[in-house]
Amino acid sequence: MKKQKLLRITTVSLSLEALLKGQLQYLNKFYNVIGLASGQRKLMEVAQREGIRTIEVKMQRDINLWADLKSLLVLIKVILKEKPFIVHANTPKGSLLAMFAAWFCRVPHRIYTVTGLRFETTRGRYRQVLIMMEKITCGCATKVIPEGEGVKMTLIRENITNKPLHKVLNGNINGIDLDYFSRSDEIMILANKLRKDLFTFCFVGRMVKDKGTNELVNAFARLYDEQKQVRLLLVGPLEQHLDPLEEEVLKLINTHPAITFTGFKKDIRPFLAASDALAFPSYREGFPNVVMQAGAMGLPSIVTDINGCNEIIVDGVNGIIIPPKDEEALYQGMKYFIDSKDKVAKMAANARPLIESRYEQKMVWEALLKEYKSL
Repeated sequence: MKKQKLLRITTVSLSLEALLKGQLQYLNKFYNVIGLASGQRKLMEVAQREGIRTIEVKMQRDINLWADLKSLLVLIKVILKEKPFIVHANTPKGSLLAMFAAWFCRVPHRIYTVTGLRFETTRGRYRQVLIMMEKITCGCATKVIPEGEGVKMTLIRENITNKPLHKVLNGNINGIDLDYFSRSDEIMILANKLRKDLFTFCFVGRMVKDKGTNELVNAFARLYDEQKQVRLLLVGPLEQHLDPLEEEVLKLINTHPAITFTGFKKDIRPFLAASDALAFPSYREGFPNVVMQAGAMGLPSIVTDINGCNEIIVDGVNGIIIPPKDEEALYQGMKYFIDSKDKVAKMAANARPLIESRYEQKMVWEALLKEYKSL
């Protein structure tokens, strides 16, 4: 029997490569999966790794009406040629263009997985534009899947859509590869080279304002002034051109004796294994992978009370939850971790079992396949 076509679309191929690792190969057993995004080099890597066909359509993350129109026309041309049974998109711009193109081409099943909502940290006219984009995307979709319960409630509160909203399993787009995110002998050899006899907080993500990096660096510097047996690992790219950090924070990152800035690292496992806790004071998320990854590596987390984070972390069980954009609360949370080592050890012991029971990767894939089969 000929397999039906499934078109999976993200704005850029890095998202396709990083967010859907393994899932596309699994789904390709049941559907003829085609990956579509911007960025040919990564698309070639996805095609080879997942064993699927890929098509490049140039798309931009930022709003550019002329470029977006050209991308839309190419998408329509591809969809008319491929005639997919399902078009499934995530990431904001790619989803808007994909859902509109699929609606125009009358694709029978148009699925939009809603991850992070950019409008949550914006104001004024730009916020209204972003909300309108979400409404159009949801309006063109036949099925809207919120990545987590927080995203679902935001969609309802902002009147984005009146379609039925149900997350897949317990939330998240791809689950966690528990074999990969584990303290294997190989990883521990690398981690021991990075480890120091200091209580180490680790942050993994883009170094931007929206991730709470300003508050984190300032809170840590204050903590270090009081007790020197602490360290902060910052793992991720610095993106001053997108969402710049404060100049004083930049200076601290580059000069502070207890802050180690690694830049982007493809493999974050050794850094997590060399740490005692994850500090992730982000302003907004959909369902953050790094919090699950840290949990799988046995780390308790300090997270903000935002979408996704407050679903993965159970306050006092596998971490603590603090208000967003609150430097004092973050400082107090980090201080609590230093002063309450027995309680933190119990949270660390709970971290991986909670991830295993809720977000194991194969369970997420099977739940998504069930959604497809129900169409």
